[in-house]
Amino acid sequence: MKKIVLITLVLAFVTSCGSKDKGELVGVKGKKWHPEKPYGMSLIPGGAFVMGKSDDDLAGIQDAPTKTVSVRSFYMDETEITNSEYRQFVFWVRDSILRYNLAEMADLEGKTSDDEGIGEFAYLSSEEEELTPYEKYMLDTYGNEQRKINNDVDLIFETDEYPDELYSEVLDNMYLPLDESYNGQRTWDVSQFEFEYSYMDIQRAANDKSLSRSDVIRKEAVKVYPDTTVWIRDFEYSYNEPMHNDYFWHQAYGDYPVVGISWEQAKAFCQWRTLKKNIYKKDKGKQFVNSFRLPSEAEWEYAARGGLAGGTFPWGGPYAKNDRGCFMANFKPLRGNYAADQALYTVEADAYEPNDYNLYNMAGNVAEWTMSSYHSSSYDFSSSINPNVNDESYDRKVVRGGSWKDVSYYLQVSSRDFEVDSVQRSYIGFRTVQDYMGTDVTANQATN
Repeated sequence: MKKIVLITLVLAFVTSCGSKDKGELVGVKGKKWHPEKPYGMSLIPGGAFVMGKSDDDLAGIQDAPTKTVSVRSFYMDETEITNSEYRQFVFWVRDSILRYNLAEMADLEGKTSDDEGIGEFAYLSSEEEELTPYEKYMLDTYGNEQRKINNDVDLIFETDEYPDELYSEVLDNMYLPLDESYNGQRTWDVSQFEFEYSYMDIQRAANDKSLSRSDVIRKEAVKVYPDTTVWIRDFEYSYNEPMHNDYFWHQAYGDYPVVGISWEQAKAFCQWRTLKKNIYKKDKGKQFVNSFRLPSEAEWEYAARGGLAGGTFPWGGPYAKNDRGCFMANFKPLRGNYAADQALYTVEADAYEPNDYNLYNMAGNVAEWTMSSYHSSSYDFSSSINPNVNDESYDRKVVRGGSWKDVSYYLQVSSRDFEVDSVQRSYIGFRTVQDYMGTDVTANQATN
């Protein structure tokens, strides 16, 4: 026993002698970190505001009584997520699945990276120089699930450039069958575009300490392709086929807000955006970023107000026109004269003037998903600091801001609406937020 104590003391002495902290409490230093403003986002300084309807509730819904709440600082997308941005997600999912299918086919046929054709897309083996010692260990220890896809080889989409018949077979299986094609065009089988991710259910873990970590790890698989048929299904006895055919894919609409996205798909997009950024951060040896996510209902309203206390709209109000008689947003004015605001459907995501937080179209254009569940009385029982009611068993989720097909009441920053989380609409899109790190920033600090 004395020998063990003596060894411990000797090790402690040696460690202390080799230390550069001079025996002082200096803390453990992590990776060097600097706050980074996410691309395309604005910083929304935290603060308090009166949430709810400060003027008459003309619709008589009475689900938004006034309540003073505080929110922490966060970043928010300056525009709604566009078709172009969402296509980046869709293509990433498609290409990832395609690379996996090519690697599986190469493995099935016994092809390796030394072989030409589909062999170039084979899994990297433990003998490959590209694998780090850690990756080799994981592959040898945990087996095939740790196999690494070769992402350095460009995918080939032109049929006359396919390298061999095995590659052709894999690509063919990613398209709809020939008998479902028309006008000589093959169409992707978008039902295969599925994004899988996992996350920790922190709320459940905090409320039930008896659960193990594996009990609160949630796994989701979401089909990511937007439902383009919403343009037909949402409007009976109406000719909207051009929007169905072109709106998501054609570059003419690249800067327009994506629609036909469910709450579940918007949540999956946030997970992918976090993953994509952190892959880059890992390659650069930098600290990971906070997760991108949907805003809470309170965050959305606070940001939409742009620092204007008691304003009816993001620009203040109380009217939907400016002093020159021009409409300030894209909505349904004058009992259905859609063209009066210079647009029949949606407009570019950065159209009209931004609010004082440099956020565009917080009223009109497309309504926006929030992370919050809709309860008509949630203001009565939610917290007054960072309030959020997110009951995953309740499938009604709050949408805010009104859209191109709504009357001005739904454009008011305090108006609440909802939709079922699995439903897709031609008038609902979303934007993302990210928590702010560092010294707190507040918009309305109390003065001494």
